[in-house]
Amino acid sequence: MSDAEPEHRFASYVRTLGRGPGRSRALTREEARDALGMVLRGETAPEQVGAFLMLLRYRGEAAEEISGLIEAARDAFEAGPPPDSPAVQLDWPSYGAGRTRGEPWFLLAALALAASGVTVLMHGSNEFSQGTAVEAGLAELGLPVSHSREQAAAEIAARRFAYLPLADLSPALDRLLTLRGLLGLRSPINTVVRLINPFDAACAVDGVFHPPYIEVHLGAAERLGRHRLAVLKGGGGEAERNPAKPITVHLWDHAAGRRELLLPPAPLPGEAGSLSDAWQGGSGPGAATARATVALALLALGRASDAEEADRLAEAVWARRLRVHDLVA
Repeated sequence: MSDAEPEHRFASYVRTLGRGPGRSRALTREEARDALGMVLRGETAPEQVGAFLMLLRYRGEAAEEISGLIEAARDAFEAGPPPDSPAVQLDWPSYGAGRTRGEPWFLLAALALAASGVTVLMHGSNEFSQGTAVEAGLAELGLPVSHSREQAAAEIAARRFAYLPLADLSPALDRLLTLRGLLGLRSPINTVVRLINPFDAACAVDGVFHPPYIEVHLGAAERLGRHRLAVLKGGGGEAERNPAKPITVHLWDHAAGRRELLLPPAPLPGEAGSLSDAWQGGSGPGAATARATVALALLALGRASDAEEADRLAEAVWARRLRVHDLVA
């Protein structure tokens, strides 16, 4: 009789991913859901978690596998809006960590949309961002951060906008995300959290830092039965459109499938200034970036059919933002 302990159930997933060239493979959707579920429930050893995340990264992200990981992530918290919460129309993840990320002008775009009547849930973590965190931007504007699903629902009811940090939404997911500081590399959890859609919004806008991830995001949205999603290579990996450059936005629509739109460039006037300057004054590069990002979100919402219409409608949304007094104190 052997004195060796029986093999841990999770070991089979590490072996599947890492057994070597020609023998390893990606996890199926069901396997990925089970594996990450074990991690998030604390049923694995730290060594297993590190090996799992880095093998997933080394193999490259696949839409089928990512879809299972997203399902496990949503299983780990109470997905969907709290009872009696207003329906969220637009899901806005903010997990950018690129060195090119500066002020969160996309935050102003989300607030302008809320001022126009769109309900927006922004969630995220700016732990590794080189720029201003969303929480700091909200503080500058005199707006609160929600620290629970219930607080977020109340803010959406009052202001049509809420920001819910990942650390408050799902501490277990947040711990996995912040392992980047220990492992030295991002893991597929960075993709997973962008696509968790906590309040089941019908539409979402998302940014990536590396273009190859666009296909993964669209493929996961398709497999998960999402309604609409707009993805672009955004500044610092955020869902933010730089109007000074032409950019392609990739759209997923459950009824029409996929399509691409080229958004044309426009000159950026003056100096950027601060978030509050851009919100109150409405001019300069920061305001132009926010306004251009509104157009991106309108495409995600299906309220514009092409770039020209989106930019025209975005002008109207941006112009009326200051007439709503219950957003910014």
